[in-house]
Amino acid sequence: MSALSPEHPVPVLELRDLSRVHGSGDTAVHALRGLSLSVEAGELVAVMGPSGSGKSTLLALAGGLDTASSGQVLVEGAELGAMSRRELAKLRRRSVGYVFQDFNLLPALTAVENVALPRELDGTSARAARQEALAALADVGVPELADRFPDAMSGGQQQRVAIARALVGPRRLVLADEPTGALDSETGEAVLRLIRRRCDDGAAGLLVTHEARHAAWADRVVFLRDGAMIDDTGQVSTVDSLLAGGAG
Repeated sequence: MSALSPEHPVPVLELRDLSRVHGSGDTAVHALRGLSLSVEAGELVAVMGPSGSGKSTLLALAGGLDTASSGQVLVEGAELGAMSRRELAKLRRRSVGYVFQDFNLLPALTAVENVALPRELDGTSARAARQEALAALADVGVPELADRFPDAMSGGQQQRVAIARALVGPRRLVLADEPTGALDSETGEAVLRLIRRRCDDGAAGLLVTHEARHAAWADRVVFLRDGAMIDDTGQVSTVDSLLAGGAG
């Protein structure tokens, strides 16, 4: 990756004419259709749209968890489609924090071990990784869960641990798929504040949400329908009107 001048920084995330098709022929499903989007350092972008519009597919492609049918995904200028599986795994550990809808915590590990794992896999010492993980758990308000296993936590507690894992270490890209779904409104607001703060500190964020009040935390809102971007005005009020108009 060539160095660019400060006047022309590389976006943290860039999607170029991205398409994803599942299946073929008459049964083909077009999950994304020619979508282009850039997210800069310090920017939080909310993605809204009805069920089946391609929101989760977009996050999976942005995080290197799925492969595009056509187009390019670049994270800090590096094209994911040109990477080996090992290189992709390294990128996800080091640069990408992903908050899944279903938490994806490892049941055999405690909360602090789950949060520390990506840092240890990236070469951080076990002691330093544990200290980073404890700090991340404190940031999301659950330091007391450090030595508890996932099956001894509520859904909301598991979600906060999953968010701590996504934010631990120097992640430059945060991808969040309905991160407040299992949380009460007060805790959900606290989590969004954490994601907003990480972006304010220089990361880029992509937040999938179905609630306009959550999208209001973002700098910009994009709206998807049938795998295509139909609005990129950055105005939550515009998204509200689109939803009211039947986008669901």
